[in-house]
Amino acid sequence: MHLFNTKPPFRSHGGVKLPHKKSTQNVTSKKIPTPGVVIIPVLQHIGAPCKVKVNVGDFVKIGETIAQDAEGLSVPIHASISGKVTRICETILLNGEKVEAIEIESDGKDEIAEDVAAPQITSRAEFVEAIRKSGLVGLGGAGFPTFAKLNISKDKSIHTLVINAAECEPYITTDNRTIIENTLDIFCGIALVQKFLNIENVVIGIEDNKPEAISVLKDCVKFNDLKNIDNQSKKNARQAESELIKKYDLSFPKNLSLLKLKAIYPAGAERTLIKKALNLDVPPGKLPLDIGCLVMNVSTIAFVAQHLANGLPLVYRRITVEGSCVKKPQNLIVPIGTRISDILNFCEKKEPIKKIIIGGPMMGTAIDSTDFPILKQTNAVLFFSEKESILPSEQNCIRCGKCVNSCPMSLYPNLLDLYARAGHAEELYKFNIYSCVECGCCSFVCPAKRHLVHHIKLGKDLLKTR
Repeated sequence: MHLFNTKPPFRSHGGVKLPHKKSTQNVTSKKIPTPGVVIIPVLQHIGAPCKVKVNVGDFVKIGETIAQDAEGLSVPIHASISGKVTRICETILLNGEKVEAIEIESDGKDEIAEDVAAPQITSRAEFVEAIRKSGLVGLGGAGFPTFAKLNISKDKSIHTLVINAAECEPYITTDNRTIIENTLDIFCGIALVQKFLNIENVVIGIEDNKPEAISVLKDCVKFNDLKNIDNQSKKNARQAESELIKKYDLSFPKNLSLLKLKAIYPAGAERTLIKKALNLDVPPGKLPLDIGCLVMNVSTIAFVAQHLANGLPLVYRRITVEGSCVKKPQNLIVPIGTRISDILNFCEKKEPIKKIIIGGPMMGTAIDSTDFPILKQTNAVLFFSEKESILPSEQNCIRCGKCVNSCPMSLYPNLLDLYARAGHAEELYKFNIYSCVECGCCSFVCPAKRHLVHHIKLGKDLLKTR
């Protein structure tokens, strides 16, 4: 049975109301011209870095494997443009880690590698392996290798696939545009995961501040037929999707419901979304798989269908470019490894830039150079002026309890902050610091402007070095 869930979602603890600032949600995505140079780090996922497979002077094509995944939790890295490998250099990631990076100079041809072709899938194992080879990671920002989520052990039974379309951070609208522009890909991706993983139920959770995307999803559920889904992709992409539907005998996802969520941040946090959608709690130290849930970002599920349709690995991604310093805020489809300077040139600078943030303003990371490349897990680049970048001075904690009330994980951010500053590792562990998702709610509501999340991150590092 297919329905739109008009009942209020189940209640979850905490959360805050944020200004949406989603001015690009009605702007159709554009593909940026091929940059002259891309810089592709060998670590763009949670897990082990890849090993470089190319040498300086080699010529590569789009989709060619240039860094091979290591054993364990890792996925391969592919060339996002065609051209010549000009450097194997060292770069610094957002977390400060130093890794190798491959610099490719474009030849202007945009040639696709000869071995790029739609994979032939007949079993669950082949499906998981195809996703691993595609290099897919969670496109919502976390960067967790998708194949590891799909590689479910036999002792676990998954009853519900939860599609995260909440996109609760201010400014970011990439998932919103994916729903509108790649609708058929989403439902084909869901059908494929249901088919190969034998999952009975599907819930799509989306915040109520995305009226056009909600309308599109409602229409799809109403027609209940993959062939009737209007997709804004190019004609050849639509043909590939039609062949995919026929090849795997896909039908509209079964037992699918849409859940409209109130726009209260962080509705898209994995545990929060599961609670709101299914009224299930993920115990500390456990994963959604342990309670029968598989959570996937809506853009990630769309790519699953795209890859099985055309075989192209993850070499492009959609990003939101926003902020007061940008003349033309918009969503762009860019090759992985594109430098921020090229993106800024395309969108045009309006005024002097004081701060650049990769990701959203709540969970993103500030960087100090426009040479930094777009990674697989980059969903936004924000440019702010000096006025917006000033951090207020910290004051003494007044013990108001607002941070505790806002925490979606029901933690005590005030105590975690205190113990982290004091270096008390045992207390940090006792008060469950690893359950913190670093959403920033506590810092946002703190009247004393305490840098709570910053010190909680330092507290986690303290425990790692014990």
